[in-house]
Amino acid sequence: MIVAVLSIKLVMRQARSLKDKRRIIKSLKDRVRNRFNVSVAEIGMQDNRQCSVIGVSMIGNDRKYLNGALSNVINILEFYPQAELADYQIEFL
Repeated sequence: MIVAVLSIKLVMRQARSLKDKRRIIKSLKDRVRNRFNVSVAEIGMQDNRQCSVIGVSMIGNDRKYLNGALSNVINILEFYPQAELADYQIEFL
């Protein structure tokens, strides 16, 4: 069993309040969760109104498959209109 974890740093320049940020993050989490069948949570920078760290995780037997699936998540987030992808990191446990 292999656990793959993707940490994503996002910047939301149009968020003027924490309420705006939560709306954007909730929409993004729901979209990623429904499209890729992964676990998604906000794991950092909860009090910053324009930055966030999102964690995405998957469990499987094939490292190549997990890497490809998480790369697809990154590809979708690169073109997400409300948030800018600042940085990401994939880890295998």
